[in-house]
Amino acid sequence: MALATTSRSTRKGLDLLGHALMALATLLIVMPLVWMVLTAFKSADELFLMPPRWLPAAPKWSNFMEAWRALPMARFYFNTALVATAVMLLQLVNGALCAYVFARIKFFGSNLLFLAFLSVMMIPNQVTIIPAYVVLSKLDWIDTYWALIIPHLSSVFAIFLYRQAFLGIPRELLDAAVVDGAGHVRLLFQIMLPLVRPVTATLAVLTFTWQWNEYFWPLIVTNSMRMRTLPVGLVFLRAQENLWGNWHVLMAGTLLVLAPILVLFLIAQKQFVLSAARSGLTGM
Repeated sequence: MALATTSRSTRKGLDLLGHALMALATLLIVMPLVWMVLTAFKSADELFLMPPRWLPAAPKWSNFMEAWRALPMARFYFNTALVATAVMLLQLVNGALCAYVFARIKFFGSNLLFLAFLSVMMIPNQVTIIPAYVVLSKLDWIDTYWALIIPHLSSVFAIFLYRQAFLGIPRELLDAAVVDGAGHVRLLFQIMLPLVRPVTATLAVLTFTWQWNEYFWPLIVTNSMRMRTLPVGLVFLRAQENLWGNWHVLMAGTLLVLAPILVLFLIAQKQFVLSAARSGLTGM
């Protein structure tokens, strides 16, 4: 009895220690975000006070207007939203079609071909940048939307996640649909995709977020301000001579970039959690 009590006390102590460590890790992750949000509402005089003051004396909404007017932010927003949305839709459609073939249609060498697809995920993006740039240059696509969208129209990660989700669907259900006259297109879009809606929501959020925050590729393939995206625009915002050292304005601009992503995650977080809980990552 005493041993059982001691064991329970040890487990409770370890649980409390684990929760304390997770709370500390969460605090360390959240603190920079909190600092950014609070700094975005401060005045220039409050930035370097000693001791530091966390809360602004009076929120300055003019910081956001100053950041918006410093650069063509509306154009940056349009470019980023267009590219992120187009890439997200293309990757979802392409990923679902390819995953359906690997999950439903068996052909000679299908498993070997799928492993070849997965091997692409091990190739760093930096390795393909120069060949991709040369191809786009030959096509005269540099500084166009084609250069921002076409190289990202397919995602091996999306194919993998969709395939694993499709393998989790009972085969008897699919066979019954085939007996009722369902072809490949109807089987995919009317039966399989509705059953893996959380996976679609997760891929949509992740893909949109990755493209929204993409910095290096838009920096390489765009030359003019009219084609720049928001992450690249933030660098130009920091480089503005009249804003040098004005961290409150820079943080306001950063918050303008992050706000749509935060709203998107809040809207889709339920589907995101569902996908993490039951996303069919078995069946390899």
